[in-house]
Amino acid sequence: MKTAIARTDNSVLGRWWWSVDRFLLGALFALLGTGIVLSFSATPPIAERLKLETYFLIKHQIVFLILSVLVMLGVSMQSPRTIRRLCCLVLGGAFVLLALVLAHGAEIKGSSRWIRIFGVSVQPSEIAKPAFAVVAAWLIALGKKQEKFHGTLAAAGVYLVLAALLISQPDFGMTVTVTVIFFTELFLSGISMIWTYILMLCGAAGSVVAYFTIPHVRSRIDRHLNPETGDTFQVRTAMEAFRNGGFLGRGPGEGVVKNILPDAHTDFVMAVAAEEYGLLICLAITALFAVIVLRGFYLIFKDKNLFTLLAVSGLLVQFGLQALINMASTLSLIPTKGMTLPFISYGGSSLVSLGFGMGIVLALTRSTNTVKESK
Repeated sequence: MKTAIARTDNSVLGRWWWSVDRFLLGALFALLGTGIVLSFSATPPIAERLKLETYFLIKHQIVFLILSVLVMLGVSMQSPRTIRRLCCLVLGGAFVLLALVLAHGAEIKGSSRWIRIFGVSVQPSEIAKPAFAVVAAWLIALGKKQEKFHGTLAAAGVYLVLAALLISQPDFGMTVTVTVIFFTELFLSGISMIWTYILMLCGAAGSVVAYFTIPHVRSRIDRHLNPETGDTFQVRTAMEAFRNGGFLGRGPGEGVVKNILPDAHTDFVMAVAAEEYGLLICLAITALFAVIVLRGFYLIFKDKNLFTLLAVSGLLVQFGLQALINMASTLSLIPTKGMTLPFISYGGSSLVSLGFGMGIVLALTRSTNTVKESK
């Protein structure tokens, strides 16, 4: 395929274009495009219910999609060393914001997760996720290189601080996500099976404690196991949308679920896709997520750089897990969890955070960055 950028182009853009994985980049842009299409379907009724201009939320989403793309492309051009430094700064800032959320954050549905900065609502936990994956990977990898530096313990300390801040909100779902990221990186770094079993038992024990100590966690699990114990309107309505859509859907704009579901543009956007575009499009979206995750793992498993392996694995697990939780919740396979569908659900903080995280994946899997660990 011909391109306007020659292989001999030694500019920043030229070096980036011929070293970035264009297959992975194309899959990400396909997902972003799908998100724009579904925004036009899902957000107008929500805007009207909020007494906003019909296309207000679409315009807002497009602005953040553009910002997400710019962040993703900008980060993807950086070296591993720059990325490590940037993630340390971002994680430090996220810790400060998470602490401020506990004192000044707005409480929504029983949790304080948002804070307004210069008139914009920000969810610091979204910003912390990709930065934590990289910082933890760097500390663990550094500990493997330098015997006197206890990198795994340092990473565990960072994890415990982050988990404590998240549980204090409380945000059990996000805590589980960063726990899975950290456990994945520990497992790939070569911890003993004894520690693996101990950590799995700790995770199971933590889930039991959360059930008995966090009311909304217990409520969601009880409603999932026994729908008669509480309100399951959104899940039942989402399932009805899948039945109404069938294999090919009712057609763009012909769905009705978006008119009655409060979270049709965020947690249940797949229900809107199923009703209007059918099961076929839902399977295509699922396949896109699978392609991105599998392609990322294919690229890093050819690399002998431990930092790259751990960081990219953590980010891909986060990306795939978030998509899996959102889709499984919509299909009532697991208790509902307020987690967005990457690059498709409405939300500014989530979009920018995902752009940042996938920009790191693109950067660390570039052919010029996989040969040297120090660059």
